[in-house]
Amino acid sequence: MQDCRIERSCEASLHAAWLADAPAGAGVSRLRARLYREAYARHRHDTYTVCMTEQGVQAFEYRGTVHHSLPGQLVILHPDEAHDGRAATAQGFVYRTIYVDPSRVFDAVRAIAPSHGSLPFIANPVVTDQTLAHVLSHAFDDTMQPLQADALIHAVATGLLRVSSGEMATAPTRTLDLVALRQTSDFLSQHFRRVVRSVELEELCGLSRFELCTQFKRRFGTSPYRYLLMRRLEHVREQLGHGVSLADLAVEAGFADQAHMTRQFKAAFGLTPNRFAALRSAVVNKVDPPH
Repeated sequence: MQDCRIERSCEASLHAAWLADAPAGAGVSRLRARLYREAYARHRHDTYTVCMTEQGVQAFEYRGTVHHSLPGQLVILHPDEAHDGRAATAQGFVYRTIYVDPSRVFDAVRAIAPSHGSLPFIANPVVTDQTLAHVLSHAFDDTMQPLQADALIHAVATGLLRVSSGEMATAPTRTLDLVALRQTSDFLSQHFRRVVRSVELEELCGLSRFELCTQFKRRFGTSPYRYLLMRRLEHVREQLGHGVSLADLAVEAGFADQAHMTRQFKAAFGLTPNRFAALRSAVVNKVDPPH
C-alpha cells in the first residue's frame, strides 16, 4: 500500500510534531503534525484522506477552489484528487489525518449498504460532523491492532455514507446471523489476552470482516475490537487488589504495557486502576462505627 509516501517525505522536511503508521496491511495510516510557513506542493494520494484541524486555520486548494478548515472541522479528500496544503495564518495549524485504503472502504460500504455500488464522494471537502470527528480523535490513542483498524474503517465508511448522500437512511434491514455472532463473541471472550486477527474471525464465522462489524454492532452495540478490549478491562478490574503488579497485569490481559492499560481503563471506567483498587479496598475494609 502506498498511501502515505508523499506525506512521509513532506513531513520529514516540515518538522512534523508526530507521525505514526498502522501495521502493514491494516488499511490505515495515521499522521499528526504542526505546520507554520511551510506548505505542501500540489500532490495526490491513492487513499481517502480524512483530516481534522485541531488548532489554527488550514487552507488548501482542491478541485479548483481554495477551502479553509477551522478547529474541529474535517477535511475529506477523495482518492486520486490533487490538492495542496498550508497554514492560513502566521500562527500555523495543527492537524491529524488518517489515510484509508479505498478498497477497504468499498468493502465496508457494501456491508453497510449493499445497494450502494460505488465509493462515497464528498462534494464539499470541509465537513462538520461530530460523530466522525470523535472517531478521528480516538484513532490515535494506541498502537493499531487488526480488529481496531477494521472498526475504524467501518466507522469511516459509515461517516462517508452519512455525509455524502444519506445512504444509511435507506440501507435495507437484513437478518442477523446469530450463530456466527455468538461464535465470534465466545471466541473473543476466550482469546482476549492476545491479538486477534481479522482473518481468524472471518474463518470462524464465515462473514467478511466488515459484514461482521455491521452485524456485530447491531447485535452487541459495539465493534468486535471494542468487545475484545472490554473483556481485557473486565479481567483487569477483577484482578485488581489480588497481589499482581499493574505491569504484570497489563501483560497478562493483553495490553502493550501498563500505560496502555491505564489509559484504556480510565477511558472505560473513569478512574485509574490504582484509584479504582483503592476505592474498592476502602469499601471492603470498611468498619461500621460502634452504635
